[in-house]
Amino acid sequence: MAGRVFTHCKAATLVAGATGYGLVEDAAIAVQEGRISWVGDATDLPQDYAEWEKVELEGALVTPALVDCHTHLVFGGDRSREFALRLQGASYEEIAKAGGGIRSTVSATRQATDEDLLARALRRVDDLLADGVAVIEVKSGYGLTIEQEMRMLRVARAIEGHRPVRIRTSWLAAHALPTEFEGEADRYIDEIVIPGLEAAVAEGLVDAVDGFCEGIGFSPAQIRKVFDKARELGVRVKLHAEQLSDLKGSVMAAEYGALSADHLEWLAPEDAAILAEKGVVAVLLPGAFYALRETRLPPLDALRENGVAMALATDCNPGSSPMSSLRLAMNMGCTLFRMTPEEALAGATRHAAKALALAEDHGTIEAGKRADLALWDVSHPDYLSYWIGGHLLRGRITAGSYHDA
Repeated sequence: MAGRVFTHCKAATLVAGATGYGLVEDAAIAVQEGRISWVGDATDLPQDYAEWEKVELEGALVTPALVDCHTHLVFGGDRSREFALRLQGASYEEIAKAGGGIRSTVSATRQATDEDLLARALRRVDDLLADGVAVIEVKSGYGLTIEQEMRMLRVARAIEGHRPVRIRTSWLAAHALPTEFEGEADRYIDEIVIPGLEAAVAEGLVDAVDGFCEGIGFSPAQIRKVFDKARELGVRVKLHAEQLSDLKGSVMAAEYGALSADHLEWLAPEDAAILAEKGVVAVLLPGAFYALRETRLPPLDALRENGVAMALATDCNPGSSPMSSLRLAMNMGCTLFRMTPEEALAGATRHAAKALALAEDHGTIEAGKRADLALWDVSHPDYLSYWIGGHLLRGRITAGSYHDA
C-alpha cells in the first residue's frame, strides 16, 4: 500500500550520535502504515517514494512528538493552599508531617468519582497535547489501598480512549504512608503494596513499578521488597530517588536494572558512573525543584561526563510540581539546571522514550519508528526551549495522519 511523503519542512531527527539536533534543513519524511519509511534531504528522496502522495508542510519545523515520562496527573482536588503556606516559609516535609502533602491528595482522590478523575485528568492531558506530547507516563500513588490504586490506573488507561495519546502506567503504591498505617510502613508494604502489585499486574494495569525512596517516604530496604516482587513478576522498575537526601536509592535501583532514577538533586557525582554502567536514565524534574524552591542542583557535569541519558519531564502533580507544560519543563531545565536546548529537546524525546522502554517506537525521526511527530511554527529547535509559554504547535502527525493543533 502506497504511503505519503511530508515535504517542505525542517526535521530535527534527534537521532543518537547526531549533532545539531540531527537537523535536516530541507527534509522529506516518507510514512507508510503509521511508521516512518525514510527521512532525509528532499533532494535524496529515493525513487521508490516518487509516486507517493505528497503533503506540503509549508516550512514547519518537525520534531519527534514529545514524551512526558514522569507524571502524577490522575488525582482529586488541589493543593493551592499549601502553595501559600510554602511561600510563608513552611517546608515540604513540614507540610507533609502536618497531614498535608500527599495525604491530602489521597483524601480528595478517594472521594472523587471515576468520571471526575478522568475529566480532570483530560484537562491536563489537553495541556500536554498542546505542547506536542504524544506519550504520557501516569503513576498511581494517591489511593494507597489496593482497590484505589488500581482504580487510578484504570482511569489512566481510559485516557487513551478519549485522546490521541499513548499512556504508560506505573504502580506507585509506595508513595506515602496512609493514616490508617501510621507508624507501620513495613505492614503497609506487606499488606497493600505487594499484594496490590500482584493484583494490578494480573489485571494488566502495570507497565512499571515505582517508589518514593526518602526519609518522608520509604527506606531502601522497604523499596527492595517491592522491587523483588516486581522482578519476580517480570515488571521493570523506576524510582523517585535523591530528591531530598542521598539514601543511595538510585544505586539500589541500578542493581535492579531500573529504567530510570528520577529527581536526583542529591545524587553523589561518583554515583553517576553506576547509572551509566547499568543504562539507567536520569529523569530531571525542574518543576519540582522550582516549586519547592530547592537550591541543590542535580550533578549535571557528572551525568554528562559519564554519558548518562538525561530525560526531562513535568512531574505534573498537585503539590510539588503543579505544571502541565513539557515545554516549560524544557525551559526550566535550561535556565535552572543549565542544560543546553539540544539536551532539553533530547530529554523530552529520545531519552524520555528510553525511560519508558519505548525507544523502539518513539523519540527520534528515523526509519522504523512510529510516525508520531510534532509540527512547530518556529525557525529553529532552540526556540522550543527559549520561548516561555504561548502556542507554538502548528499540528501533529499521529500514526502518519496529520491533524491541526
